[in-house]
Amino acid sequence: MNSLLIQCRPGFETEAASEIALHAEQYGAHGYARTQAGQAWVEWVTQDASACERLMREVRFNQLIFIRQWARGQFVDLPEKDRLTSLLGVFKAYPRVAQVWLEVPDTNDGKSLASFCKKFTAPLEKGMHKVGCLRANAELPQRIQLFFLNSQRVFVGLAERANAATWPMGIPRLKFPREAPSRSTLKLEEAWHHFVPREQWDSRLAPAMTAVDLGAAPGGWTWQLVQRHIRVSAVDNGPMDPALMDSGLVEHFRADGYQFEPRKSVDWMVCDIVERPARTAWLIEQWLGHGWCREAVVNLKLPMKKRFDEVQQILMRLEEFFDEAGVKVSIRCKQLYHDREEVTCHLRRFN
Repeated sequence: MNSLLIQCRPGFETEAASEIALHAEQYGAHGYARTQAGQAWVEWVTQDASACERLMREVRFNQLIFIRQWARGQFVDLPEKDRLTSLLGVFKAYPRVAQVWLEVPDTNDGKSLASFCKKFTAPLEKGMHKVGCLRANAELPQRIQLFFLNSQRVFVGLAERANAATWPMGIPRLKFPREAPSRSTLKLEEAWHHFVPREQWDSRLAPAMTAVDLGAAPGGWTWQLVQRHIRVSAVDNGPMDPALMDSGLVEHFRADGYQFEPRKSVDWMVCDIVERPARTAWLIEQWLGHGWCREAVVNLKLPMKKRFDEVQQILMRLEEFFDEAGVKVSIRCKQLYHDREEVTCHLRRFN
């Protein structure tokens, strides 16, 4: 298992490779990346299997930004017939697991494999149960992740269930609500799933809380807040969805989101404005630094080049600003599935 298979958004292979290389250097898991633009995955090859295991043990998956899913293992070629027997033979070198996930690249070619994986899942699980390598519902810490490039080429990977993606391929299965005024609503919903533990939603996203939505129109993110019965100050020079205004929970301020200051502190600030990352970082500093909000979800629009470097610089800037100001703020960042040329930041102030 001297390879690490990393999944990412198509077109962000370079950023994913740069990110894993940074962590690999820190923990002595030296290697090199094999990748190709647009294929939605990266193979990080190390000198020995212990390097990949060490890397996955030391690095917290929820701190990774451009990496959507990962597993350590090896590529295996399967015969055209009786793939199952071949795979069961490979599994002899793997520990017993409680789960097996079948994954594909997030590309058009990958999506064409979905029907194959769906048909193959049941006989695979049955075969794994029979030979004893799969113990469903058991308290086992690991799972096998099969990443199919085609029906005869697969990466057989192993991942810790508590330190990998929560969903297969790192893609949450969220349904677009027809009542929402824009598809951007799924960005905020996914951000909550990623950054706020589900058992804390009732306390951190509670009814009667207050929020400011900067760049709100037509109201995709405001809609999510209103569904939680949170009172929203929607800031945008554009028009808001009439149904949201009829909810009685939204007050519309026709103003520039970068100039707006709340009359009093709120529980949440959310922002999805197309603007330079540096200016958005300034906005974050104002809101968290002055205590205008307790938590924030903010999207950073990325430049065309050096996107990984840009994100690293912004995060370092924010950490230095809050340290110098004596403000305790947790900062997390992720390129979510519903993001495009952007990453989503979550910030929470503790003092």
